[in-house]
Amino acid sequence: MKKYKIAIDVMGNDSAPEVLVNGAIDALEENEELEVALFGNEEIIRAVLQEREADIARVEIIGTSQVINNHDNPMEAIFTKTDSSLVKALVALSEREDILGLINGGSTGALIGGALRYNPSKVPTRPALAATLPSESGGFTCIVDMGANIDCTPSQLVGFARQGTEFMRRFYSIESPRVGLLSNGSEETKGNKLVKETHKLLKEAEGINFVGNIEGNRAISGDCDVLVADGFAGNQVFKASEGIAIRLITDIVKYAKKTGSGEIMGLVKHLMGIYDFSALGGGIVLGVGKPIIKARGECSSDSIKNTSSMLLNMLKNQHLFEGRDTRDGN
Repeated sequence: MKKYKIAIDVMGNDSAPEVLVNGAIDALEENEELEVALFGNEEIIRAVLQEREADIARVEIIGTSQVINNHDNPMEAIFTKTDSSLVKALVALSEREDILGLINGGSTGALIGGALRYNPSKVPTRPALAATLPSESGGFTCIVDMGANIDCTPSQLVGFARQGTEFMRRFYSIESPRVGLLSNGSEETKGNKLVKETHKLLKEAEGINFVGNIEGNRAISGDCDVLVADGFAGNQVFKASEGIAIRLITDIVKYAKKTGSGEIMGLVKHLMGIYDFSALGGGIVLGVGKPIIKARGECSSDSIKNTSSMLLNMLKNQHLFEGRDTRDGN
C-alpha cells in the first residue's frame, strides 16, 4: 500500500497544540495510507500521543522552539523565527521528497509569505486562498480569494479566476466552471473601480466561463461555481455564509426541542449534513508548489481530521497542483 506523508504545524493556532495532535491521530485511525510529521512542542506532542496510545510507527515528531502567531509581522517572522513550527514545516515540505503536503492553522499572512519563499509554484503566480462551500443548488461554490490577498489588482483577480476554474474542473469534474465576480449589483455597471476593471478583463479572458457579477446574497445560491473576490470581501462572504447557516440550524434545533417535533429534527439532521463546514476541511492555497491547506484558527480535532483526509485526497490527485499557468495572475 502506498503511503502519503503530510506535515502538520500544530502550533500558532487558537486550539494548539493538543487539538491538532488529536485531529492528526483521528486522521491516522481513519486512513491507513496516511503518515504524519508533526511540527511543534515535542513534549506536548509526545504526551498526547501517549495518552491516546497512538500508532507512533506512522508519526514523525519534529520539535521546534518558536511559534509564529497572529500578532507577529508575517514576513518578519518568516525570516527571524527560523526554528518555528511553520518555517521548519515549510522547509521540510520544500526539501524532503517524502513530505507531500502541509496543514497549518496559524497566521494566514505568514503561511502565504512562507509558501512564496519556500514552496513557490513552477509558474510565477500570486497564491490565493480558496474554500468550497455547499450551494443551495446541491453542488459547491469555490470562493477565491478568501483572505490571503487583501489589496488586489484586476489582473490578480483574473488569475484567481483561472486558479478556481482549474481547481473546480479537476477536483469536482465540472467541465466548464461558471465564474462569477462578487459585486454590489448584478449589472455590468455596478461595483468599485477594481470590480469594474476586472469585469472587463474577465469578459475578454480566454478559457474562463464568465457569467457576470454576483451579489453577496447570491454567493452560494449555485449561480456560479467559482466566485472571485479580493481577500477582504471573499473572507467576509465566507464567514457570513457560515454564520448564517450555523444560526439557522441552531434556531431550528431550539424550536424542535421546544415543540418536540420529530419531523423538524429530521430537517435539522438534513441541514447539518449539507452545511457541516467542519467536514469540508480548510482553505486550499492555490498557486503554490506542493499542496497546502490552511486550517481554521478555531478548529476542532474533527475538522483537523477532515482537513487531513482532504489533503490525502488531493495528494492522490496530484495533477491538480502542478503549478499550472495562470497567465494574468502574476
